[in-house]
Amino acid sequence: MKKMIFKLFFIFSTICGQHINVLDRQTDITRAIQSVENSVVGINVTQLNTRNNNLFFNPWQDFFNRNSLYRVESSGSGVIISLDGYIVTNAHVIENALEINVMVKGGEEYKASLIGIDYPTDIALLKIEAQDLKCIKFGDSDELILGEWVIALGNPLGLFSVNDKATATIGILSGMNMDFGLKESGRVYQNMLQTDAAINSGNSGGPLINILGELIGINTFIMTGSGYNSGSIGIGFAIPINLVKEVTNELKIYGKVERSFQTGISVQPVDRYIQKYLRLPNKRGVIVTDVEKFSSGEKAGIKIGDIIMKVDNIYVNSRNDILNVISENLKKTGEYIELFIWSNGEEKTTKLLLSEGE
Repeated sequence: MKKMIFKLFFIFSTICGQHINVLDRQTDITRAIQSVENSVVGINVTQLNTRNNNLFFNPWQDFFNRNSLYRVESSGSGVIISLDGYIVTNAHVIENALEINVMVKGGEEYKASLIGIDYPTDIALLKIEAQDLKCIKFGDSDELILGEWVIALGNPLGLFSVNDKATATIGILSGMNMDFGLKESGRVYQNMLQTDAAINSGNSGGPLINILGELIGINTFIMTGSGYNSGSIGIGFAIPINLVKEVTNELKIYGKVERSFQTGISVQPVDRYIQKYLRLPNKRGVIVTDVEKFSSGEKAGIKIGDIIMKVDNIYVNSRNDILNVISENLKKTGEYIELFIWSNGEEKTTKLLLSEGE
């Protein structure tokens, strides 16, 4: 009898112990993943790309145009940000898309419509018509802590379609406010978040979350040892969520972020002749050659002959320098830039409105 009681007690203890162990394996990390996994989507895109055929002559092709178009399939990630089906992803994920398909957890697929795209920030907004969607909670990228745990979720290498849900990798917040400036593509990556969570091809557009399951960034690009195809080396970057919220709000309302502007002023570089004639201390800056009547330039008090030395505290030597400063600061129509000016032998500052373009 005693042996039977001992045996039953041993079995019961073993079963209870296994149950307790399962509960013990739940952590803040697993709970964070569980809270957001229904909000992460895989994005499959059919794009139209250009193939250059200059190496071989094709008699059936237009003699003057040896670039042909062809279809290519690619994949990326996204995250549902509203119950009515709005999804944020990277602009480069859906660029030149002929068709965009979104796969939600469970494998169901929906055709997505493009609501808007902002190339400078590399952010795009999509929408699907679906029921019972789960949206993610927003965090605050101004309140992050260097070294805190972060989790990257998404569709690396198209794996979403293998098990009908996102995969997750974990790391820490390795860096903040990482500025890469204006790239040749026209994109501006400013104040980026850095993480060592593994990010690979297909993760672009997916969420970077904190331990509370809050969206703090959109995974965008990585650095690799020998080209993108070599995969993650633990240096990945995400667009901070506060910028994402600002851009997606405008995309939702207007379908774009208005960045075209006019100022009504014309400039040219300061050369040694202008420097000598105006007795300037150096050749830095651009000289104002024209100011249109009733323009924002005239309202800012700018006059012909003024020398613009700095824009938003950055030295400029050409019109392109000014435009680059405006682009790198992601200025929008209706915002101001600060000018440091040399006028009639005196230094002054003024604010110039980037007024609505025609």
